[in-house]
Amino acid sequence: MNRPHIICHMMTAVDGRIDCGMTAKLEGVKEYYETLHALNTPTSLSGRVTAQLEMAEEGTFTPEQQDIFGQEGFSKKADAAGYSVVTDTKGTLLWPEQDGSETPLLILTSEQVTKEYLAYLDARNISWIACGKERINLERAVEILADEFGVERMSVVGGGAINAGFLAAGLLDEVSILLAPGIDGRKGMAAAFDGLPMETEPFHLKLLSVESYDDGAVWLRYQVKDKK
Repeated sequence: MNRPHIICHMMTAVDGRIDCGMTAKLEGVKEYYETLHALNTPTSLSGRVTAQLEMAEEGTFTPEQQDIFGQEGFSKKADAAGYSVVTDTKGTLLWPEQDGSETPLLILTSEQVTKEYLAYLDARNISWIACGKERINLERAVEILADEFGVERMSVVGGGAINAGFLAAGLLDEVSILLAPGIDGRKGMAAAFDGLPMETEPFHLKLLSVESYDDGAVWLRYQVKDKK
């Protein structure tokens, strides 16, 4: 299987929680971005919820017709050293027109995306990949990223559901955690890996390195043993 080297990189509180509003109040934010840069992953991938909060325009795409794409495909609008990849299973996020960014936007959808949404992306000069009958086929998506977009190294930067999806699919090579010196503690807040079925067995890691900082933050880097 030809795919990129994939590292999940997250900033968490000591209790593993990842709410951005919470982590922004803790020491370690500067180190999070420094360590992300140090991982040398020109391409990064975010889940739909994270992208909606931090990247996309306000609102939801509502197609006038429900004509489903219904097949695998991709559209490459730019050659780049790295891409800003966003998962959006059925195509709901709104985006501005792309204007030659160094890290162009690339949307991953399932085959349940509407033709109208893909045309919307085309009109905004946004690259896309559609694969997976009902849900995004992550294995196939990373193959296309490698073969058609030249992606060799990629970071997955949340949220918890997409991180867990890559972990469960055996597609993570490393886990990189910037551990902030603080605790969230609030009920029901998302963790770095979240939402897998209760019968899921633990995933085994091998510690690669530990680095501490003067402000109390700690950078933990692990190799994932359970991978394809």
